[in-house]
Amino acid sequence: MMIFYENIILSILYILNILIQKDINMTDNKLYTVLTHFDKIAQNRLRKYVRSPYFNANETLMALFDIVINHINKISKGSDLTKEGIWQQLFPKETYNDTRFRKLFSDLLKLVEDFLAQEVYDDNKLQKTNNLLEAVSTKKLEKLFSSVMRNSDLAVEKQHYKSADYYYYKYLIEKNYYYLKEEDLKRSEISNVADIISSLDEFYLAEKIKWYASMLSRKSLVAHEYKLLFIDEIIEHIQKYGYEHNPIIAIYFQILLTILEKDEQLHYYKLIDLLDKHNSQFSQKDLYDFYVHGLNYCITKINQGDQKFLEEYHIIYKVMLEKEVIYYASSNQELSPWTFKNGILAALRLGHYEWAENYIRNYQHRLPEDQRRNAVSFNLANVYFYQKKYDKATQLLNSVEYEDIAYNLDSKSILLAMYYEQDEDEVLMSLLDSFKAYLYRHKDISDNKRIPYMNLMKYVRKLLKLNPGDKKEIAHIRKEMEEDRKVGIASEKWLLEKLVELE
Repeated sequence: MMIFYENIILSILYILNILIQKDINMTDNKLYTVLTHFDKIAQNRLRKYVRSPYFNANETLMALFDIVINHINKISKGSDLTKEGIWQQLFPKETYNDTRFRKLFSDLLKLVEDFLAQEVYDDNKLQKTNNLLEAVSTKKLEKLFSSVMRNSDLAVEKQHYKSADYYYYKYLIEKNYYYLKEEDLKRSEISNVADIISSLDEFYLAEKIKWYASMLSRKSLVAHEYKLLFIDEIIEHIQKYGYEHNPIIAIYFQILLTILEKDEQLHYYKLIDLLDKHNSQFSQKDLYDFYVHGLNYCITKINQGDQKFLEEYHIIYKVMLEKEVIYYASSNQELSPWTFKNGILAALRLGHYEWAENYIRNYQHRLPEDQRRNAVSFNLANVYFYQKKYDKATQLLNSVEYEDIAYNLDSKSILLAMYYEQDEDEVLMSLLDSFKAYLYRHKDISDNKRIPYMNLMKYVRKLLKLNPGDKKEIAHIRKEMEEDRKVGIASEKWLLEKLVELE
């Protein structure tokens, strides 16, 4: 009898397992998720790679790839991508085997990873040149010596971008070139040892300064003591020789100086001059890092009260747009909604209303589709607010239910200001009460975000009670704001403008 019940239990477990396997949709699988990031062109390249017998001889993996890609592209309409369903397509006459199934997905994921690495390798001409030099030297393929060396020289000359990595690969190429020349027994020729050392030095100096600057900029965020060898000697060396002949070292050094000597604004202006002269020599990645550092420097100065850096911020922002560097941080060449908002706000604070409005209309298509409506309506409402077109701004802000908390907070701040400007005291008081309730109802709003908006509401209430011309009370409010500035005051610039009007 016991054996009978054990068999029943095992049968039930087996059936449950089959049912579970049928119900599991594979769209949450790592492989599926990774492949959703491939556009049609990348899919076609990957398909050729998977079907190449040099990289993959397993026809089942080719079939599995087609099943998953077809589902992503919605070619296989109406079919759920379940384990059992995939297995039936691959092995219609075989019983489902979970271990074998998982291995297939694992093997295909490994192929995709290898493809991604191969794509990077194919794009790096200097690395390929170096690998070829090394292979020819190792295998002593003397017939290829002269042609490979000649082609390596051409590859270095044609390399457009001069990042730190350029000098690293140049060093490796020069080193392998040296070994090839030894193999070719051309000992009468002048050695390229000086070129080897020079390339290595320039790579080392650029990288050392780059990462030292990165470390210093993060020091306030990460409590960690770093020990860096020769950093003082390197700084002294670069200061002595200038390195104007090497833009990558010169630019990283200027970035470092803007961090070490923040108050010396000439370092910033020299950095911008270097970027204007040499930006064509750098990749989008390098330019993005350079210009973002410039933006951050401007933000620091603006927060310190130096408003001329607002115009500098706007200039850098427009350069990043013009050169399309601004999209680098996005894998889909999209415009971050927060980058979008920051650029518009800087323009509005400078009074460039037409530029801001044109920017919204001309670049809205670069925003992520799922965030576009909120971003456009909020920023356009902000433009109308600055233009004092309050009816248009109010209509826009009230027509959209912002899903993002940051949009909600900022839209309520704009409404507060507009109701104040229009002497809508009753509506304003109602909004103050509902805004306060909103801040406390949403527990996911951290204190460092909540407090600046609470301070905004506090000072709006003070403005409502303030008698025009009461200089004593105005001075008291200003002093209080100086203290609250340490924790933040939302819309502080607007509040200060209202105080000036009431003096």
